[in-house]
Amino acid sequence: MTVTVTGGNLTKTEIDAYVEQLREQNPDKYIKSVSFTVDGEYVDMSYTFDNVPFERIRRITGYLVGTVDRFNDAKRAEVQDRVKHSIDCGCSLEEIA
Repeated sequence: MTVTVTGGNLTKTEIDAYVEQLREQNPDKYIKSVSFTVDGEYVDMSYTFDNVPFERIRRITGYLVGTVDRFNDAKRAEVQDRVKHSIDCGCSLEEIA
């Protein structure tokens, strides 16, 4: 995390308190950078969040998996033989709306 202070000085304790408050308000996000602008007794804080890494999880042949690289040959064959279903209502979008 990058911290920038302009227009004045903040102690490490003050910066830590602001960052901790930001983490408490956004527990599921990673803080990328925080900028403080000090104007006398007032402090403006702006921040950006980093992208949260995630792995796509799908239900394949009864298992929740991200990839099938750990499947044995039989499970890989099940995945390959799967039939994907779709619904064709035979209507146009104007008829639905």
